[in-house]
Amino acid sequence: MPVVVSVLVMTVLCLLKLNVIIALIISALVAGVLSGISMTESISLLIAGMGGNSETALSYILLGALAVAINKSGIANRLVIKLSKSLKDKRVLFVLIIAFISCFSQNLIPVHIAFIPILIPPLLGVMNKLKIDRRAVACALTFGLKAPYIMLPVGFGLIFHNTIRDALIDNGMPVTTKMIWKPLLIPGVGMIIGLLLAIFIAYRKPREYEDISFGEIAATDEEQSSNMTKEEVGVLIGAIVAFAVQLLSDSLALGILTALLVMLLFGSFKFKDIDNLMDGGIRMMGFIAFVMLVASGYGNVLRETGAVEALVNSSVELIGGSKLLGAILMLLIGLLVTMGIGTSFGTVPIIATFYVPLCIQLGFSPAATIALVGVAGALGDAGSPASDSTLGPTSGLNADGQHDHIWDTCVPTFTFFNIPLLIFGTIAAMIL
Repeated sequence: MPVVVSVLVMTVLCLLKLNVIIALIISALVAGVLSGISMTESISLLIAGMGGNSETALSYILLGALAVAINKSGIANRLVIKLSKSLKDKRVLFVLIIAFISCFSQNLIPVHIAFIPILIPPLLGVMNKLKIDRRAVACALTFGLKAPYIMLPVGFGLIFHNTIRDALIDNGMPVTTKMIWKPLLIPGVGMIIGLLLAIFIAYRKPREYEDISFGEIAATDEEQSSNMTKEEVGVLIGAIVAFAVQLLSDSLALGILTALLVMLLFGSFKFKDIDNLMDGGIRMMGFIAFVMLVASGYGNVLRETGAVEALVNSSVELIGGSKLLGAILMLLIGLLVTMGIGTSFGTVPIIATFYVPLCIQLGFSPAATIALVGVAGALGDAGSPASDSTLGPTSGLNADGQHDHIWDTCVPTFTFFNIPLLIFGTIAAMIL
């Protein structure tokens, strides 16, 4: 089965710390060759599909530049000082606050990972003083990026729920948006349990990190007066404008460009610093941007080779008439597909084509089908080396080079979110 072998190859190569981009390319070639197409054609499919994430990649580069600009203004350091004073020796509370703030990025203020390279790097010094295990913070960030859109039909959650609705309708099961959120609450509870296990048990112990300085750092409390500077006001206005433009235009890149222009007008950075801002943005987010491009190409290879359809068809024979076995296999297939593609939103339309008729055949209710399709799409997003739900946290936590993407982000988030989603997704399918 090309999908299974390809994803396993990618996982093993990443765990061996091979560069994620190279691992994705090799895995795409494996999927292509096992599906009966040549390596040349596989590379062509990979390249042809890379454009699918081009806007996202551009947005990430600009986002990195915005993060550098905000850091230069000093406003992030004001937040660092306040948190340093209020969260002394409160490691668990700090991580819970990060998870809480992260949840806003999906629903209340739908900016997705945009806040991470702005908020997290300046807080690394605070984390070092508190001896916080950054694996716990990675879990907190990924939880906030993922759980809200699974459970709540607001912001990105509304988009995800509408994606599930449309996929089910297109494949012969009429449902409404209002029907989506309730079946997904059960798997969402599993994610909450996973987060608490990560914070209170697995990564509660102190962990030492070297205190490495980077960027513009405010040195003293005296330099942080109670009154905000013009540069800091420019950052806040720029953030508000960026949010408004993003909502009106549905373009994160356009919102960031507008924010940079506003900050320039307020003197938050000088015109001569623009080259340095872009260089810093590329250093911070360039790797993530290229991973997203190659991941899109990898997903295109899986789709064009028909490997996903073949995997589902071969699983039907194993299922027989067992609803329990059917639920488990469908979730595992979703895990494999999303691990490779790296996006829940992109996985749902692919798997729904095969899952909905199979669910009808096995006698699953519409609510159970919603749970299966939604969880199968969401599985793997946490833990995938190519997902922005893992790449985003790494971009912030590795700003000083002390956080490994695979072992410190992907492995912890896979363990504490995918396993609970598998368990609670199966329970939801069987009781609904």
